[in-house]
Amino acid sequence: MPVTPSPLRYPGGKTAITPMVTSIIQANNLRTAHYVEPYAGGAGLALSLLFNNVISHIHLNDLDISIWSFWHSIINHTEEFIELINTTNVTIDEWHIQKDIQDKKESVDSLTLGFSSFFLNRTNRSGIIQKAGVIGGLEQKSKYTLDCRFNKSNLIEKIRKISSYSEFIHIYNMDAIDFIHNIEARGDRTFYCIDPPYFVKGQSLYTNFYEPNNHQDLAGVIGRIQGKWMLTYDYAEEIKQLYSNYRKFYFSLNYSAAEKKKGTELLVVSPRLRIPNSLNIQRATC
Repeated sequence: MPVTPSPLRYPGGKTAITPMVTSIIQANNLRTAHYVEPYAGGAGLALSLLFNNVISHIHLNDLDISIWSFWHSIINHTEEFIELINTTNVTIDEWHIQKDIQDKKESVDSLTLGFSSFFLNRTNRSGIIQKAGVIGGLEQKSKYTLDCRFNKSNLIEKIRKISSYSEFIHIYNMDAIDFIHNIEARGDRTFYCIDPPYFVKGQSLYTNFYEPNNHQDLAGVIGRIQGKWMLTYDYAEEIKQLYSNYRKFYFSLNYSAAEKKKGTELLVVSPRLRIPNSLNIQRATC
């Protein structure tokens, strides 16, 4: 598994496809375009591209207020967030406290909620904040305990690096379709990297999962985007049908939710987006 620059563990994270996306951006001369992710999640791919100077600005959106609060906090309240990391004990008692915060997220401030999201992401199985149990179980009798993914010094280093790029990172908390409309209205030169909730297992992985009609609505909006875009999905026949009029490819991705395995993902691209032959990715049949 590649080392991600993100402090978050995220189901279906796309850090591993950084080389592929880098090649696409370079082949289309998109470095100075506004790089946009309507479903930011862990944002490992976006951060990798920014840190490697492949793109100059990233626009990260997530409807989940828990995820948005994390990104907002580490960019705007970096030192306070790091102080919380340093002073918070990674224990089962603390896990219960942080879990309770998620249950009353409407009544807490963004720093408190952002840290709770971070704490649970690092201590829950597969990084799933609200739909998974704690690593090692409540009795902590497993070989792996809840602090096994909570290397404080390493995580603080990642957060400081992200903070140092804050002028190039723009954070939003909007419905993805509204966000795309908002970006389109600006008229800027834009490259969208769209990674929606999975079609098949989305409900078990994400707080804001999609029903089939939501995927269909998104397809309609993507079809009206003026700029260049790429879309990644789990490999499902229903998704292939939704995007039957576009070029599609498939690629392998390692999954770590519940069990480590390699899966096949679908890549859909806009009509004018050049895909370098050097990528050697296989065209998907319609």
